[in-house]
Amino acid sequence: MNRIMNWMLGSLRCFDWPLLLILALLATLGMTVMHSAVGGTDWRFAEQGRNFLIAFFVMWAVAMIPPSKIMKLVIPFYILGVALLLGVLLFGVTNKGATRWLDLGITTIQPSEMMKLAVPMMLAWYFDKHRSKLRVIDFLAAGILLLVPFSLIIKQPDLGTALLVFGTGFFVIYFAGLSFKLLVPVFILGVTALVLILYYEETLCAPGFDWVVLHDYQKHRVCTLLDPNTDPLGKGFHTIQGMIAIGSGGMYGKGYMQGTQTHLDFIPERTTDFIFAVFAEEFGLYGGILLLILYTLLLARGLFITLKAQTQFCRLLAGALTMMFFVYVFVNMGMVMGILPIVGVPLPFMSYGGTALVTLGFACGLLMGISNYVPSRSGAPET
Repeated sequence: MNRIMNWMLGSLRCFDWPLLLILALLATLGMTVMHSAVGGTDWRFAEQGRNFLIAFFVMWAVAMIPPSKIMKLVIPFYILGVALLLGVLLFGVTNKGATRWLDLGITTIQPSEMMKLAVPMMLAWYFDKHRSKLRVIDFLAAGILLLVPFSLIIKQPDLGTALLVFGTGFFVIYFAGLSFKLLVPVFILGVTALVLILYYEETLCAPGFDWVVLHDYQKHRVCTLLDPNTDPLGKGFHTIQGMIAIGSGGMYGKGYMQGTQTHLDFIPERTTDFIFAVFAEEFGLYGGILLLILYTLLLARGLFITLKAQTQFCRLLAGALTMMFFVYVFVNMGMVMGILPIVGVPLPFMSYGGTALVTLGFACGLLMGISNYVPSRSGAPET
């Protein structure tokens, strides 16, 4: 009995308590908004509660594994992820025009989700092994490690997940020492492309005009972003209703469970991608500011863990995972407010979904493990 108690007390030391407090506040807020979004305590509310519990225990289990042991699993984890993505490409299950799932017989999985973690872990491991002297060829090799899963996910197609995978991988490469000067031409090219799209909007968005590099549905998303009123009852419906809900919330919001856009079923995907519209309508601008403060605290804690990390692998991985949270929040809120295309990215700890929560729980577990990790010296045990 004493051994069990000692083990339980020892396992509690793996938690980063400031991070756990922030996550608890976000989870409480997420369940509160989910209760309103579904209009009560139906099966989705119950399943989301179960999802949070699973994510918590995944986080706890991962937090107890020292990063030195995590490093030994990185290569098999990455190779398995790429192999499963190839399996999706060859034998994947198609649903609503997208082939993103793989049927294993006993269950169906979405391998692209694991690559959100496998890619930054693999790149952090790679740069840790080459930290003594980084050369141009090392950055090129890292680029290949990133582009292989990114390309396979784009083919599914799954632009939202592909952007998250690319973003987290890019941050590892940048934190490893990629020169900012190399990014300036890319920035200029991006701004130029945006200006040209705005200038030639009518031609580019005309029916039948082929963008070549994008699928038709992706082209429509960009064109809908530029002017959602061109198809207010079709492709622009999501964007318009999201903006109406956010605007109607005003400064103070309509009150809990009082959102008309939500409860009259005007907001599409109100429990998943557009849950921020539900939150903003009922809690208003001040509620939105509170939510942003919580996310800012999450990012600040992640960056603090990054700065005090003891190894190159830990620093790169913690920095990339922290920026992954930023990309999640920025892209989701941006698409709901109509300043970014709709790409199907959930809002962390708010949107309904078990897979996304488990992924986030795994990421938080890695951060906690890094926060408490002290490399062994002179044969001393690791903590």
